[in-house]
Amino acid sequence: MRDVARAAGVSQTTVSFVINDVPDAHIAQATRERVWAAVERLGYRPNAIARGLRRDTTDTIGFVSDAVATTPFAGQMIQGAQDAAWEQGKLLLLVNTGGDPAVEARALATLVDRRVDGIVYATMYHRVVTPSRQLREVTAVLLDAEAADGSLPSVVPDEESAAFTATSIMLGAGHQRIGFLNSADASPAASGRLAGYRRALEARVVPFDESIVRSCRAVQGGGYDAARALIGVEDPPTALLCFNDQIAMGAYQALLERNLKIPGDFAVVGFDDHELIAPCLRPGLSTVALPHYEMGWWAVEHLLELIEGSMPDRRTPVVQHRMRCPYVARQSV
Repeated sequence: MRDVARAAGVSQTTVSFVINDVPDAHIAQATRERVWAAVERLGYRPNAIARGLRRDTTDTIGFVSDAVATTPFAGQMIQGAQDAAWEQGKLLLLVNTGGDPAVEARALATLVDRRVDGIVYATMYHRVVTPSRQLREVTAVLLDAEAADGSLPSVVPDEESAAFTATSIMLGAGHQRIGFLNSADASPAASGRLAGYRRALEARVVPFDESIVRSCRAVQGGGYDAARALIGVEDPPTALLCFNDQIAMGAYQALLERNLKIPGDFAVVGFDDHELIAPCLRPGLSTVALPHYEMGWWAVEHLLELIEGSMPDRRTPVVQHRMRCPYVARQSV
C-alpha cells in the first residue's frame, strides 16, 4: 500500500479509503483514478487474511459433501454454488468426505477453525441427516438434504409435485393404467414420488392399484426385472412412471423384448434427466429434471443472507425450501 501511495502521489490513508471504498470519504474522482491506475500498474492486491481479521469475515464458504463430487450431477450442483458465491465476491472451498464420518468431522472442524463465513452441507441424493455438532458451530445450509429435527435451513427437490406433474401428463395423454417402478430404498424421494403419483390419480378419480406399483433396485437391471413382471400381470398398465432414468432404461429393454412400441403401446417417464441416458434412448425419454444447479445457487444465496443478517430474527421459522422440478418432454409419451 505504501508503494501504491508513493506511485499515486497520495497518502497511504487515501489509498486505503479508495480501495476499501470507504463511505463519506471525500476524495476527488481524479485522485481515485490515479490510485486505481497505480494499483493496476503495480499489481497490488490487499492482504485477504488481514482484511478478514479487521472485518471479522474471510469471504470464504465451506462446501462439504458426502460423495457429491463423484456423482453424475455433481458438476451442476457445485457450479450453481460456486457461481452464487463468486457473484458475491466469495470463495468456495470444496471438501469431499467420501461418506466417511471421521473425514467429515475433521473437515468441518478444519473449516470452522479457518473461520469460514458459513458452510453448505451437500448430500449425493435427497436424504434426512442428523447435523453434527461442528455443523451447528457455524451458519449452515443443507443442500439436497433435510435435518431430522428441522433445525437447519435446507433446499431439496419437490419430489411430490414432480411426480404429480409427470403422472398427470400421462393421464392427460389418455393412460388410465399407469404403473410405478419405485426405488426399494427408503428415502424422501421414494416416499415423495409415490405420494405425488397417488395424488395425481386421485385428482383424476383413477383408482390406485397396488398391484402395478413395484419396488426395485434403482439401476437398469432392477427396472428391467420390475417392468417384465408388470407386463405379465392380468391387467397390465399402458404407462410407467420410473423412479429414475436408469430404471426407465431397463424398462425400455423389457418392453422392446416383447415387441411393445414406445410410445405407441407404452408410455415411459423417468426422473433425473440424466444426460447420458434420457436424450440418448430411442425414442428420447421424457423425464423430470432435478434442479441441481438451482439448488446449489439457492443454498449459497440463502447462506449469505443469513450471514449478512438480512434475514428475519431467530423467531422466524427455519426455511425448508422445496424446489420445483421441470418436466422435460421428449418422445416417450
